[in-house]
Amino acid sequence: MAVLDILLWPDARLSTLCAPVDQITDDIRKLAADMLDTMYAAPGRGLAGPQIGAMLRLFVMDATWKEGIKSPLVMINPEILSHSDESIEMDEACLSIPGVDAPVTRPTRITIRWTDLTGETHVREMDGAEARIAQHEFDHLNGRVHFDRLDAKARAHLEAAYL
Repeated sequence: MAVLDILLWPDARLSTLCAPVDQITDDIRKLAADMLDTMYAAPGRGLAGPQIGAMLRLFVMDATWKEGIKSPLVMINPEILSHSDESIEMDEACLSIPGVDAPVTRPTRITIRWTDLTGETHVREMDGAEARIAQHEFDHLNGRVHFDRLDAKARAHLEAAYL
């Protein structure tokens, strides 16, 4: 497998809505494997297609590997079906905006549906770090980065520090 280059913000592809994956092919399987290798090498907990220039509704994540337990997920055409009313603000990092953590408020729990590399559909409730990572990566598929979740003043401050 290969470690791919990660696009850095403000690359326009990071602000672009991604297209659905129409068919799970060997190329998609290879892309997902390369994305996992890239995520682990970065080292991150999630990586979305647009972050490596693949403008497809696909992301990979692993909420537990830094604690010594690998639990990789490949999510193709994910949909967030519901989320909790309860939310929490936490600092988030992004592999496409290195060195800049942003305080982002997100629901603490989500229910998400996706297709895996075998074509099987899954529905799962996630909470904690797993829910936060999935929401962050899902944002990427919709052309959003963590800066987009900030008020204008906070965003301007963090963008200035980054640029």
